[in-house]
Amino acid sequence: MTNSIKTILLLGRRDHAEAMRVAAGLTIFGHQVRLVFMHTPVADTPENAEQFDLLDLADIAPETTVPEEQLPFLDKAALAEAMLEADFIMSV
Repeated sequence: MTNSIKTILLLGRRDHAEAMRVAAGLTIFGHQVRLVFMHTPVADTPENAEQFDLLDLADIAPETTVPEEQLPFLDKAALAEAMLEADFIMSV
């Protein structure tokens, strides 16, 4: 029997709020989800604040490739390593 639990790397490239919703939803199936925000800082909006609460409930600690963000930073090498370690890569 193969292990059905997968490691998923979700890249939040275009819509950060949607990326957070998708990431939290993927944990319902027991998958290990790693969320990385890209390109721009996450906007300080009520919707995003609500989604950050959802990430907390889903036990997802988001990371970022944006240096000025207040989240753990991934440089190009660390992002490449995360991609290699993942079973699946998704982009939102």
